[in-house]
Amino acid sequence: MTPTPRQLLWMPLVLLVTACPEGPQIEGDGGTDGGAAVDAGNPPLTDAGPGLLSRPANPTCLAPQRPMLSSGVQVTRAFTGLTFSLPMLLLQAPATPDRVFVMERAGVVKSFPNRPDAGTPEVRTVIDIDARVNDSGEGGLLGMAFHPQWPTRKELFLSYTRDGSPLVSVISRFRTTDDGLTFDPASEERLLELDQPYTNHNGGNIAFGPDGFLYIGFGDGGSGGDPLGSGQRTDTNLGKFLRIDVNVPAAQRYAIPPTNPFASGTVCNNGRSTMIADAGAGQTRCAEIYALGVRNPWRWSFDTGTGDLWAGDVGQGTWEEVDVITNGGNYGWRTCEGFFRQGSTTNRCNTPGFIDPVVAYDRNVGQSITGGYVYRGSTIPGLVGRFVFGDYQTGIIMAVAENPVTGERTIEQLADTNLAISSFGQTLDGEIFVLGLTNGQIHRLAPMGTPMASTFPQRLSQTGCFDPMDVKKPGPMLIPYDLNSPLWSDGAEKARWFAIPDGTTIRVGADGDFEFPNGTVTVKTFLLGGKRIETRLLMRHPDGQWAGYSYEWRDDESDADLLPAGKTKVIGAQTWQYPSRAQCLSCHTAAAGRSLGPEVAQLNRDLVYPRNVIANQLETLETIGMLSAPLAMPVSGLPRLEPANGSGSAEAKARAYLHSNCSVCHRNGAGQGPQDFRYSLSFAQMNVCNTAPLNGDTGVARARLLTPMDPAQSLISLRMKALNTFRMPPLGSSVVHGDGVSLIDAWINGVTACP
Repeated sequence: MTPTPRQLLWMPLVLLVTACPEGPQIEGDGGTDGGAAVDAGNPPLTDAGPGLLSRPANPTCLAPQRPMLSSGVQVTRAFTGLTFSLPMLLLQAPATPDRVFVMERAGVVKSFPNRPDAGTPEVRTVIDIDARVNDSGEGGLLGMAFHPQWPTRKELFLSYTRDGSPLVSVISRFRTTDDGLTFDPASEERLLELDQPYTNHNGGNIAFGPDGFLYIGFGDGGSGGDPLGSGQRTDTNLGKFLRIDVNVPAAQRYAIPPTNPFASGTVCNNGRSTMIADAGAGQTRCAEIYALGVRNPWRWSFDTGTGDLWAGDVGQGTWEEVDVITNGGNYGWRTCEGFFRQGSTTNRCNTPGFIDPVVAYDRNVGQSITGGYVYRGSTIPGLVGRFVFGDYQTGIIMAVAENPVTGERTIEQLADTNLAISSFGQTLDGEIFVLGLTNGQIHRLAPMGTPMASTFPQRLSQTGCFDPMDVKKPGPMLIPYDLNSPLWSDGAEKARWFAIPDGTTIRVGADGDFEFPNGTVTVKTFLLGGKRIETRLLMRHPDGQWAGYSYEWRDDESDADLLPAGKTKVIGAQTWQYPSRAQCLSCHTAAAGRSLGPEVAQLNRDLVYPRNVIANQLETLETIGMLSAPLAMPVSGLPRLEPANGSGSAEAKARAYLHSNCSVCHRNGAGQGPQDFRYSLSFAQMNVCNTAPLNGDTGVARARLLTPMDPAQSLISLRMKALNTFRMPPLGSSVVHGDGVSLIDAWINGVTACP
């Protein structure tokens, strides 16, 4: 009996005890559940005990130290004893260096002594307006600023969203009569309100400029592609930077600085919740406007050295950009995105009157910019005068670099993190801090000593996970696993393994997700036409940070080489996408716990193990001591994703598919809209039925995320079929999954009404 190429991947494990050791075939993406093909001539045994008889030793397949960048910058934990709930901003009040303030999304501001190396400094609640904040979608408490004359004028300004249709952005002033460490919510004076037509692209950051005026950044109002044309309209404050004078009597709310570009125009929002009707661009000019043409300025700041206003503007689907905002400047949205026409990578914008960004980056680097600060500290001299920013999705921290001869500005990567970077913060001494939204921690930029020469394996044969004499053979420490509902990978066949350090175990979280120890390596090999093309290693390094590495197989399959960046390659009749390291973390999101696939509901299934027995994967892992605690109950009572070829309902199959392919980004805490595709939720909790889209309608009028009994009006289906910027998943796939679409359409056709 001759094994297939796919079977050969499984044969070399040293735990084989049978004479004919064919294991399962690799899972393909043709709509199956990833089950093994069983050889009728040598059927695997059932009821023969666990799939593995003992835990394999792992002396070599261990995540090494991360390859170090030569930036001279590292990110270290600060205020180690403190954790916050969805922290959104960190700053200090003017002339008050001894305390730090942190703003939480739900509506609470806290403060604590400025001792970054202290274990657990005392935390005080400064103000709590949780009851009036609506944090649905991208809403919440979004901005905070102290009056520039603090502490003479102890006034706190907050930017938040409240209930409306669906939301209303509010800029308010709060006053205190004590030492400025507590503010009474009842003292609120609402200065400016703005209707938000959707729940995304609220912007909401606020800051006082060197001129003493209050600056406000608002997004274009939401959905995708700026359907209201807000960016270029002058009759709305959406898609704009605003500037107002708050040093006026309380009854006046605010005044218009005389140098605003439309200072003689209409005061569009003065304590009212109104948005001017679309009467045509140019017919009304809002006096509050300072600059226009932005999509969603997410975090921006004034350089304390020069007074320049630096901003990160979140892109649609192609480019993220950094801008220097000037009085009367037009930054091109929705015509332009980055340096190019919206959605293009080749067609330069070149529109007269539009201001190009300083720098821009594409989806090889990240997909949601978080603006930061110009570094003015003393601990990292080489960083002084450079704008530091990051990417929420990938956790990469970057800085703008400038060629001293040509003046050309480029992006330098400073550090890799696993943080969902909600914001940066800057203390009065110019040092920069980083906030992790999902883990609630504060980190800071710190100098790094001379990095050691990298010994990171450049070839797959050097990783310690495969036989160095025949790299096609997985090492004996690799534990195979398979999934009930696999991720679509453009028709590639896949094999999966993982290895953890000796003496460690896997913790199963309350949600069933596997929490792997430091040193873990997960492995996935891809084949097209029976030939290996790529092996991806996802590692949890000794410092706890996750990172992904792609190895491209040589044509003769003699070895695979580490790719320094993403690439595309034509293989047969299709184009294969090798992800960049940043793209790995775009899918392996912080909200989903980084390691995708290994979870109770996915692994609760039988597997044909290399010793030619069929056994449940969870029971096997428990038996050989891989789990930190016994399973909560017998596997028959544990959750299980419904395989595509299973006997369950159309809804169960479709929901399982959405869980594995979509929920890593579309879930609570991931910042990708209100929809939540986790399998454990009820249909109503998914927030998809008759829900209007936040990222465009693909050109289908009145499309909803899910329209009962109508896939042609349902964006869940339409995006799966798209091969343009509307495609879902947006990375790593350029082939429509016909069987997956059929699953989703069958479910939608069966939904007769919303719950």
